[in-house]
Amino acid sequence: MNEPNAPRVVLYARISEDVSGDGLKVADQLERCRKHAADRGWDVVAEKTDNDITALKGDDRPGYAEVLRLVRLRKVDHVVVWQTSRLLRNRRERAEAIELFGRQRVGIIAVKGVSFDLSTAYGRGQAGIMGEFDTMESEVKSERILAAATERAEAGRPAGYLGYGWVQHGKGRDATYVEDPEQANIIREIVDRLLAGDTLLAITEDLNSRDVPSPEASMWTRLTTEEQERRLRNGRKPPSKAWGKTSVKKLAIRQSNVAIRVHHRGKKDEAEFDGSWPPLVDKSKHDRVTALLADPKRRVNGLSKDGPIRPGARRHLLSWGIGECGVCGDRLRVAPKQGRYGKRHILYTCDSKGCVGRNEESVDLLVRAVVLDRLSRPDAFDWLRRDDDEVRVLTERAASLRQRLDDAAEDYADGLIDREQMRRITARLQPELEHAEDERRQASTAVGVDVLQPLAEDGAEDRWDAMGITERRAVLETLGLRVRVNRQRRGPGFDPNSIEFIWPTAK
Repeated sequence: MNEPNAPRVVLYARISEDVSGDGLKVADQLERCRKHAADRGWDVVAEKTDNDITALKGDDRPGYAEVLRLVRLRKVDHVVVWQTSRLLRNRRERAEAIELFGRQRVGIIAVKGVSFDLSTAYGRGQAGIMGEFDTMESEVKSERILAAATERAEAGRPAGYLGYGWVQHGKGRDATYVEDPEQANIIREIVDRLLAGDTLLAITEDLNSRDVPSPEASMWTRLTTEEQERRLRNGRKPPSKAWGKTSVKKLAIRQSNVAIRVHHRGKKDEAEFDGSWPPLVDKSKHDRVTALLADPKRRVNGLSKDGPIRPGARRHLLSWGIGECGVCGDRLRVAPKQGRYGKRHILYTCDSKGCVGRNEESVDLLVRAVVLDRLSRPDAFDWLRRDDDEVRVLTERAASLRQRLDDAAEDYADGLIDREQMRRITARLQPELEHAEDERRQASTAVGVDVLQPLAEDGAEDRWDAMGITERRAVLETLGLRVRVNRQRRGPGFDPNSIEFIWPTAK
């Protein structure tokens, strides 16, 4: 029962980091504040909380903002907190609050520690001095955390959970990591299939059709029953078992796949260290798949002024880029045709004028025979061999040029260089960056020699037939092969001599 004319109070609780995710520490603070107010017969007009929000960095605190609103409206006489550090820990906010509380003659009551009567100069000064110690304590803690994070990175230990593909034994400094065979094989499969020309969509659909659990679902199964139940009680839902294209791509290009620990990713002081866990993917494959998925041309199908653009999940081998009309030079498309006896045929035909038309199945079988014959020769791979270090060097050069442009933009924003200097820097570096990106894309072919090798061995026809259209197209792109459909003699039947195969002169 509140006393007549009892002071009106608002209770406030906050923690900066809720590791458990259940907010128990906030609830505990509120309970102590309630008891403190009840023992004194105060009138509690509101209870406000901010869970898992730091005040030191000035993060938005909706509960704190509501406390200030009540103070401005003169709805309360005191703010009750567990400790004053829960309310005033940021220098700017502390100065503003002390001024506002002093003007409205509102005090801060701490259940534990020193309370402040901010209606007096002495109380305001005391609050400022004590608050500065709270800020110093937070900053010292932050410095310790940053130093520990840097030490952890330099030792090659992950920042937290390492992720899909490994199993952790032990905790903290003593933690060790071993490969999870099932998950690691999925990652290697994704990388190999992308390098073989498969699409993200096709891989995603295949993983889902095989009922392979998504990374999130796999991690959920590793939690104890008690931990799963706790998360469910707090509103968490079990993750979906389904894969998405985004998760497939992220897994393919993670630097942790090649045991690289990245510290301060995306910042000016970003650094890389050798990870303390076993790699899952060969470094040369990682460089190639990273360059492949970073290529902006993957997002577009069809032709560009520079030639064929990498296709998506195509259904026809020679359409839209690889095949061409031998009469007008335009690209090929497919079109249905009703045969003499009602049988439906699919033809490769000229896209613009219909200059030529040839049975798709017959042409594709001829392409298979020509490609496999070329790959069966002793010198088949001499012109495909290349140093995978080339991709890495070109990737690093492109990244260096991009970073120089970013640094120049930062200097311009900070007023260290003027607009004309920025223009000159951009005019010089941008063409170099575009050239480096083009060289990187050319060096990072979609299909590596290791993927082509099985097509040069016994059973090559079966392997070709088992490949998807997208993978076969990637093989043709790697070989640099173009297929020209010329006019053929009149009469029934398919004339293989009307199909011209154009190989790069260097090959």
